[in-house]
Amino acid sequence: MSIRKLSGEESQTLYSLLRAEQRPLHEILANFNSAISSSRHFTISSYLLILLQDNKVLSTTERLIAFALLVEAYSSQKPASNPFISFIVNASCNEGSEKVERAFILQLLGVDISNSGKEFLKQSASDYVKGFDQSLHEFPPLDQLKQQFCDKVHPESYRSLFKDGSVKNLVPDPDVPPSCDADSHEFDLQPGTKPKHGAGDKDEAVLGLLSNLSLEGLSPHWIRPLPPRLPILDGELVWLNPDDNHELMWDYGMCVDTSRGAAVRDLIAKALKGALAPAQQEQVLVELANDPKLVYHCGLTPRKLPELVENNPLIAVDVLTKLINSPEIAEYFTVLVNMDMSLHSMEVVNRLTTAVELPSQFIHMYITNCIASCVSIKDKYMQNRLVRLVCVFLQSLIRNNIINVKDLFIEVQAFCIEFSRIREAAALFRLLKSLE
Repeated sequence: MSIRKLSGEESQTLYSLLRAEQRPLHEILANFNSAISSSRHFTISSYLLILLQDNKVLSTTERLIAFALLVEAYSSQKPASNPFISFIVNASCNEGSEKVERAFILQLLGVDISNSGKEFLKQSASDYVKGFDQSLHEFPPLDQLKQQFCDKVHPESYRSLFKDGSVKNLVPDPDVPPSCDADSHEFDLQPGTKPKHGAGDKDEAVLGLLSNLSLEGLSPHWIRPLPPRLPILDGELVWLNPDDNHELMWDYGMCVDTSRGAAVRDLIAKALKGALAPAQQEQVLVELANDPKLVYHCGLTPRKLPELVENNPLIAVDVLTKLINSPEIAEYFTVLVNMDMSLHSMEVVNRLTTAVELPSQFIHMYITNCIASCVSIKDKYMQNRLVRLVCVFLQSLIRNNIINVKDLFIEVQAFCIEFSRIREAAALFRLLKSLE
């Protein structure tokens, strides 16, 4: 909530209400509501709170009126909703305060009903003090009042972090004796001296407090050193002077006929499920030759490669040849190495070795996989057939200088000896011996 200082007119109005000790209290409260907007009640109450904190600022009657205004400012709400209820309740139980003040506050809160509810507000503050009878009032303990009011109170809406370390706005006058009556305008002085203080001085002092009092008090400042400035890097403040020299880039793919790409995708999808007709196979090869970039949009992924190899090995060779410079080619090779060995897979690898330069590590891994597949198969007929295929495949790689025999000599020699009963294995063994 916004807190602003009181204007001169507000200060005069508030102090005139505090000084109206002969007027009935209910008229003062009605005048307060009509003269001061409800939006300023919090600010007015904050100033009243500061004046009430020191018992020597206001007289007894002025303090009664101030407490009445403090409660009246939030009379339309429940007492516990008053943001100053904690101060009001503590004041009603303050042993250092006058009994008349404490009884008056309890009646304002509705705790002491000695005078039949709000009937006491028809009196003036001066008449209330004069007719006060302490024996007619009860003073409940602070714990009981706090349980009734303060347990439901919200925390202070305005509190400085340095409130405990601040200097009070109100400083007692050293010339005023401690036993001086707060309502007195003169002090006992030495014979032959004149009083230094009077009612006019007090009025002027209170008005000055209302007009110039700071709600923040004289609190110490929280002084923090400035953080060090980080060094400015080159290009860090480029956004202050943005470069507006933009160049237009033409999208050459706009308005291009995509029907050819769609046809290739449809044929590749069919090729994954079965062998294509010669005319369809030729169409795929021609389309890929005319536009090599179509291979990136044909719908083939590494996971689908084994299906294409088994059903249409020639198309698989053509696609892998055009993907040789793709960042994903390593994934295709990994799938090709780990797939089940077959005539078509060896045909694809054999054709690739003559079409492009394959990584030697890939070829060695494929050969190792082929040998392991021949050894692990249990069906003798299928084993003999795969051994013949592998031997012919290895002879082709050796004669075309695709592999260095020395890198795989021991492994291939052991393979030939194990299957020496097969003619192709014996021929491969003789080829190895001739290269030693």
